[in-house]
Amino acid sequence: METLTTRGRAVRLGATLLGAVLLLLGTLYGTDDDFPFGPFRMYSTSDPPNAPAPDTRVEGVDRTGAVVSLGQEATGIRRAEIEGQQGRYATDPSLLRTVAEAYAERHPDAPALVEVRIVVRWYDIQGGRPTGEWTDRTAVRWETAG
Repeated sequence: METLTTRGRAVRLGATLLGAVLLLLGTLYGTDDDFPFGPFRMYSTSDPPNAPAPDTRVEGVDRTGAVVSLGQEATGIRRAEIEGQQGRYATDPSLLRTVAEAYAERHPDAPALVEVRIVVRWYDIQGGRPTGEWTDRTAVRWETAG
């Protein structure tokens, strides 16, 4: 086994200190977007036991009026990607055009989509248990121009 040189030790010590400083700063001032140096709050918090639980989905309406599920199998876009960018879609619904284009690319023989929407199903929760009741709310809607 070879001995680590003084320069090698200094480089490793510097990298370790840099990593520790980034972890500390990320913990104190970071957000989930800074992971792995920022906190990953997803699993460190919980909702109140009577708070409704959201379930987000993307759906489209084709030119025949049929509602089409636009999940990962239909578009290649993961639901987490949609949920993570939901604020951007709300600000600029025309960004949903990319979902329609992804669907058309995978289903060239299907009727064209005339609308794409992000729908959130809010499940009613009481005492930490689902009641079986839910409400759908359209969070974002984009319609084709033609």
